[in-house]
Amino acid sequence: MVLVPMLRTLDRYLIREMATPFALALLVFTFLLIIDPVLDYAEPLLAKGVPFWAVVRIVLTLVPQALGIAIPVGLLVGILVAFGRLSGDRETVALLAGGISLYRLLRPVAIVAAGATAATLWVMVVAIPDANQTFREITYSIIAERAQNDVQPRVFFEDFPGKVLFVRDVPPSGDGWRGVFLADTSQPGWPVVFVATSGRLILDRAERRVDFLLERGARYTADDVLEFGSTTIALDPGSVFPRSGPQRNVPEMTISQLQEQIQVKARQGLSAHTEIMALQQKFSIPVACLVFALLGLALGVTSRKDGKLAGFVVGLGVVFLYYILMYLSEGATKGQWLSASLSRWIPNLVLGPLGLAALVWRSRYAEGRLPFTRPAARIPPAPALTPAPETVTAPAGPRVPGRVVVILRVPRLNLPTPTILDRYLARYWIRIVAVTFAGLLGIAYIASFIDISSYLFKGEATGRMLIEYFWYSTPEFVYYTIPLSVLLATLATIGLLTRTSELTVMKACGISLYRAAVPMLGLAAVAGLMLFGLEESLLAVANQRKDAINRTIRGRPPRTSSVANRNWLVARDGRIYHYALYDRDTRRVFGLSVYALADDGDRMVSQTGVERAEYRDGWRADAGWVQRYDEPDRLAAQIERFEASALDIERPDYFETEVTSADMMTVAQLRHHVDELRAAGLNVVPHEVRLQRKMAFPFVTIIMTLLAVPFAVTTGRRGALYGIGLGIALALAYWLLTSLFAAVGTAGLLAPWLAAWAPNLLFGAGALYLILTVRT
Repeated sequence: MVLVPMLRTLDRYLIREMATPFALALLVFTFLLIIDPVLDYAEPLLAKGVPFWAVVRIVLTLVPQALGIAIPVGLLVGILVAFGRLSGDRETVALLAGGISLYRLLRPVAIVAAGATAATLWVMVVAIPDANQTFREITYSIIAERAQNDVQPRVFFEDFPGKVLFVRDVPPSGDGWRGVFLADTSQPGWPVVFVATSGRLILDRAERRVDFLLERGARYTADDVLEFGSTTIALDPGSVFPRSGPQRNVPEMTISQLQEQIQVKARQGLSAHTEIMALQQKFSIPVACLVFALLGLALGVTSRKDGKLAGFVVGLGVVFLYYILMYLSEGATKGQWLSASLSRWIPNLVLGPLGLAALVWRSRYAEGRLPFTRPAARIPPAPALTPAPETVTAPAGPRVPGRVVVILRVPRLNLPTPTILDRYLARYWIRIVAVTFAGLLGIAYIASFIDISSYLFKGEATGRMLIEYFWYSTPEFVYYTIPLSVLLATLATIGLLTRTSELTVMKACGISLYRAAVPMLGLAAVAGLMLFGLEESLLAVANQRKDAINRTIRGRPPRTSSVANRNWLVARDGRIYHYALYDRDTRRVFGLSVYALADDGDRMVSQTGVERAEYRDGWRADAGWVQRYDEPDRLAAQIERFEASALDIERPDYFETEVTSADMMTVAQLRHHVDELRAAGLNVVPHEVRLQRKMAFPFVTIIMTLLAVPFAVTTGRRGALYGIGLGIALALAYWLLTSLFAAVGTAGLLAPWLAAWAPNLLFGAGALYLILTVRT
């Protein structure tokens, strides 16, 4: 006896229609969710000499966490795109007119949704805990190297609580630092300073310890000096291990471990709402696939001729609403307004009935709006044409002899102007770019909201801080979304023109593929100029503000990048300043310490302390003290105090100069910074690689357009969705090559300009070969 009805032709057809966009949407969302971890982990680890396959394995452990979000979202977008395509080709009208109700279409959708639910359940229950645990085991032994790699020469590093690190140089191999200045600010008063010839981070896996190892140096306090051959300074391991990436503890627990933790907290009288919500989420997220299936079918089937890519925008709106409800319910739970067992189910309980009601309404609305053809009206006969009267031309008058007529001909300048074809292709291309850009930008906002909104509901951030964070993140989102939008738009445009045979008609009229690609190349060049302008105008400042807000939200100390929060400064002559406050209005500095180091940075020459100094045609200190260490027998000499006197330090405008990292500089600022480092004899290879990457990246729009044209011609018959999948694969390959070559260049194994431009050169050469060999 057959209990399950066999799949009919219609079921198989609809499942195939949903499978392709579902797979492509899954690929798109997974790619966008893991691209940041890839850039955060892959490039620094490769630069430190970590084997390539070990880095690949680390990146693969991040995929399950992305799939937990990508599968339900991909299912929704896949259903919307599939039925949007059917609506665009009027196939849904044919189905409804043929007596097939909307409820009949629910069966193939339910089959696909059941498969997605099972896959998501496996990811949430099995894959994510195992992958997170594997990630921790792999990265534990090498994560200290990443923290060490974050330290840049001549830039104050304050990510370690209570410690300020300044190094003069980092060897090209990345193994340790040279000329180390370390200030311990954990205790109030004047900081304890360590100056050493070299140093590095060490990690003891057995003891679970992270320490600074300093060699050949001395420890300086206000009244004592202690020399050492080597010394270790303990750090908090939590400040070294990255807080981004897979979360530890509760999210990586299995069901049995969560249940055990809930029982333990219950016996101790503690609240276990975090564990209860994590346990319920392992089942509520898979059930969301069924809810999204109802919404996808109700919103996707229309009797209008909608575009199939419009499903991206609708799907993103539904997903955003889902996660808004999830985090609102989480906040209500933490405020003891809602049960923890019910919290994660609120989005399903709200959107599920809405999806069912929308399906019922859509069924009645669609079946009542079938466009039946009405009888053709009688066409009145055309009026008789009356022949136009003949016009009689008057004979020309007699020519006057001896009359000279001078005719001046001004040459016409035939400037190239867009033709009808150019305008048609440009509008086509821009329309697809707009839809793709909106969809990708929405994905970026959703991913960022998911990552940071938990701090809002924990009370560690305010709504205004989140809005400012999104506002200042927008330039970076736009910067990385434009190239991918250009690539996908070119693939989709050429693919659709090929599928509809419009490109064939162009070729038959003598218009080659090269000529048809000209408007798209021109628009891609404009997009590249926009990237360069964004880099030079908004991106650097926005990244600084975003970084400051992000560190405030996550409880990290701010970077020493702006005058408002900077307390450490290196002078042009190499001396290091530390001050409690600088008032730019009165030109006064308070609590100033000046550390003069030897030329090689391995010892301190003198230390000066001033309570207050004011600039009036030169700096004047009210009172202070100085201790000199230039003679070995005077290491423990008494402090020499002085009254009001002149103070030889930098002018006030130097205190007002901002010092930022390479990621927060424009091209001109970074070039100037590289020149200063080179003049000081320091290692500038990592900065040169970043400088060249800033100049090379805007050309990616032209490179991707050249590469997309021949690919789209060969795959155009398969549809625009295949172009989207191909575009994601090309973008992933480009990002991987960019990280790989940047790591090789940072390690000094390749010239900086070649390391930065190599991806463009390789992809450009491939594009040139394909364009010259494709049929035009």
